[in-house]
Amino acid sequence: MTAKTKKLSIDQYNIKAEKLESLSLSQDIFDQKDNPTLLSQAVRVYLSNQRKARAKTKNRSEVRGSTKKIWAQKGTGRARHGDRRAPIFVGGGVAHGPRGVQNYKLKLNKKMRGLAIKLVFSSFCKNKALLVIKDLSKIEAKTKKGLQLITRLKAKDKVLSKSSKIAVIITPDDKENIKRSFRNLDFCSLLSTESLNVYNLSQANFLIFSRKALLNINK
Repeated sequence: MTAKTKKLSIDQYNIKAEKLESLSLSQDIFDQKDNPTLLSQAVRVYLSNQRKARAKTKNRSEVRGSTKKIWAQKGTGRARHGDRRAPIFVGGGVAHGPRGVQNYKLKLNKKMRGLAIKLVFSSFCKNKALLVIKDLSKIEAKTKKGLQLITRLKAKDKVLSKSSKIAVIITPDDKENIKRSFRNLDFCSLLSTESLNVYNLSQANFLIFSRKALLNINK
């Protein structure tokens, strides 16, 4: 048989941190073989695309100062020069320096980008560092409620209890009450299914999905 028989599942809780029946996971998404080369490339592309061209130097035409010829062309025994704004002099312009138009953009094709996300999910799945919350969109929009939920979940999940960083994957419609519940918790970061990227996911120790987000990802 060539078909996979291994079944993957994820623990499911409600917003009171009460355990419900487990949900099945897609093997195509949560059971990929390790590929550190692709993950490294995906992170490098992401970070490079966040980089801005801020470095800029002045050339000799932009440096402030006199344009007077510093000494006569002939008869001094010294090399011929123009003004003191030339790159050869201290305080002069810079030759071939950065001009603020550098392009740091890199590209990763759609197939590779999707596979990189699957690799990250697979890694969390192998480490049992993920869970799903049913009806997360119904949580009250208070930091106290978000902290209370995380605290209760930590008491029931050994892997989560040892995690210092958590990425909360919210529903595609970015519910405002979910944002307000978790955004002030410095150990939580909010991501939507539309903004998933390898870099931010890899910064987390544990992933918490809303049920709706997980069902969309499974599709």
